[in-house]
Amino acid sequence: MQQKKVFITGANKSIGYHTAKALLHKGYFVYLGSRDLEKGKAAVANFKTEGLTDVMPIQIDVTNTDSITQAYETIAKTTDILDVLINNAGILGEVPQDASETSLTNIKNVFNTNFFGTIAVTQQFLPLLKGASNPVIVNVTSGLASLSLHADPDWKYYHFKGGAYAPSKTALNAYTQALAYDLKHFKVNAVDPGYTATDFNNHSGTESVASSGIFVANYAMLAEDGPTGKFFSHEMKGTNKEYPW
Repeated sequence: MQQKKVFITGANKSIGYHTAKALLHKGYFVYLGSRDLEKGKAAVANFKTEGLTDVMPIQIDVTNTDSITQAYETIAKTTDILDVLINNAGILGEVPQDASETSLTNIKNVFNTNFFGTIAVTQQFLPLLKGASNPVIVNVTSGLASLSLHADPDWKYYHFKGGAYAPSKTALNAYTQALAYDLKHFKVNAVDPGYTATDFNNHSGTESVASSGIFVANYAMLAEDGPTGKFFSHEMKGTNKEYPW
């Protein structure tokens, strides 16, 4: 059985790093994307000290077309098939982000990474993904993308609104739905790791990066009869993790 291969953007630390770790333990070959190649190399070195050797650092800045193309060409030299793409790279942007005051520059910077960057990477890597028997795309999103919940004053995150980060993830969710409709033999889902202790929130989150990494990895390993065009969240309790759009 051929070893499955996954490319994860923004995987040199935090949730991306632990997603990579979970998939390495499941026997995947991981192309570990990092905007700073040296940080990517350091992450790979850490894995190798743990005996996890099926991993290769890939430099990628998802806001730079040339960088995306170079990442694709580097990976394409080593494989004809990519089984999974995990669009994990993302930024919070400058805070606070009051919708009436946050600058257009801030909003554009956040969208360039979280939305347009994801689209650019996805479209670039489709030729390799189409070679897989069961191609999977995971777009790492946020529970703050949910318009339904933002309209509910009883939602515990009701007051966590803003003009940049959350809207960028709402747009990403809409693109995920459209992409799933377009790529009917793919599994394409938006996956929210939940309120995780990361640099984004000064490590105040309630989920650990390890558990959130495993959560994301689970949706990278979907079977051929798995769901597509859905929004899943670590915040949901029980077995059904589907979240309201």
